[in-house]
Amino acid sequence: MTDVLVLLGHAEPNSFNGALADAYLRGAERAGARTERIDLASLELDLVLRAGHREEQPLEPDLVRLQRAIERARHVVWVFPTYWASPPAVVRGVIDRLFLPGWAFRYEGSALPKGLLAGRSSRVITTMDSPSWWYALAHHRALHATMGTATLTFCGFAPVRFTTLYAVREMDAARRAAWIARVDAIGARDASAIARPMLAA
Repeated sequence: MTDVLVLLGHAEPNSFNGALADAYLRGAERAGARTERIDLASLELDLVLRAGHREEQPLEPDLVRLQRAIERARHVVWVFPTYWASPPAVVRGVIDRLFLPGWAFRYEGSALPKGLLAGRSSRVITTMDSPSWWYALAHHRALHATMGTATLTFCGFAPVRFTTLYAVREMDAARRAAWIARVDAIGARDASAIARPMLAA
């Protein structure tokens, strides 16, 4: 059993997103959590779901490894930059290929499915160049709806929390360092709360 699984969705492990992932892991480990990190961009797989859900597309070994890691985890953390008000292609592709009927969700005769990944919580840590007001007014918080409600909650994760870093393009080194420290603290707080029904916001 893994307490905290961190999935980095940035092509450069040494990026600011990579530093945020490392900070979260440090905080979680300091709180006593058993952790695992997987860099999604390092996985060897076809990101395209070739036939939709009409035909089975065998999972590559790296996807099987990721699937097993999610099954072991109690709390799954996604760290990635927001591009075009959505996750990067590697994150979207991994979800398309892995979060399939019969494993991530199942319809049982009603309009809404049963989320088969229930029993796990999740946090999304994302960076974007947009200021918060523009993201809310122009993009209607699109990522929060698609990644949070339409994907993670749909598949049974609860609670799903977001840590959103806005206007990253304008951040100086001091503000970035402050965010790294803040994410470290969030990791420690989440790890301490895993045994309780709800994660701290």
